[in-house]
Amino acid sequence: MLKIAFHPIYKHPLPEGHRFPMLKYELLPEQLLYEGTCDSSNFFEPEQPDDAHILRVHTENYYQDLTALTLEKRAARKIGFPLSEVLVEREVIIADGTIKSSVFALEYGIAMNIAGGTHHAYTDRGEAFCLLNDQAIGARYLQNNKLAEKILIVDLDVHQGNGTAEIFQDDPSVFTFSMHGKSNYPFKKEISDLDIALENNTDDQTYLGILEATLPKLIKDVQPDFVYYLSGVDVISTDKLGKLGMSVEGCKARDRFVLEICKQNGLPVMCSMGGGYSPDIRTIVEAHANTFRLAQEIFF
Repeated sequence: MLKIAFHPIYKHPLPEGHRFPMLKYELLPEQLLYEGTCDSSNFFEPEQPDDAHILRVHTENYYQDLTALTLEKRAARKIGFPLSEVLVEREVIIADGTIKSSVFALEYGIAMNIAGGTHHAYTDRGEAFCLLNDQAIGARYLQNNKLAEKILIVDLDVHQGNGTAEIFQDDPSVFTFSMHGKSNYPFKKEISDLDIALENNTDDQTYLGILEATLPKLIKDVQPDFVYYLSGVDVISTDKLGKLGMSVEGCKARDRFVLEICKQNGLPVMCSMGGGYSPDIRTIVEAHANTFRLAQEIFF
């Protein structure tokens, strides 16, 4: 059974000017239920995790300042959202959603988080709407509980996973792969284990050709026993924050390739949704919904 983390707090309204990015978290589960891709049994509500899981990734000083809302103003501004108690609670619950989805993926082959993909969060700071790095927290949870040893993070959001790269920069047990827009944020990139920077307006054929030439070899070389997939849909040409040239169908083909190769290799895969900022919310919801539709088709 496909298990999907979703909590009402994911829909938390923000001040004017920040609400649009949150709308997809309300509409996406409604769409999946309406069309019959999922029913209520597919969804579970994450909770507040043990702080110890978060502190295996983030520094104690940063996490204490975050939860106490005592971050320095400059550090808070880098996050991009107005800092509040409910925003921090939301991020903590998202992290638990990814932890629990990771365990479900071991049982069912795949599991998903409606939110997450907060790959700009570093060990000691947040950036660009990311406070805590959910997939890094999930990876450390699996390793600490001896549920996985070698982990591959496949980050196909349009933005480089700079926080993830920093967190695992000296750790050979987690291989970080980021394929992203060359001229997109962050403008100062970190060094992942493998970075592929794409030119502006990269189209479906070019993108898929590079991915298909890279990922099978990567799986063969790295020999992971677990995969995290960050399936951001900000690679679409209409995205306000992206600079690539993919179509919704090309994005779906990308997801199909990643999920099928995980299935073929017997690799459990946990998916976090990542970014999506096209001006028409229907485009965002459709592109994200495709990932869930494919998960059902390929794994169940």
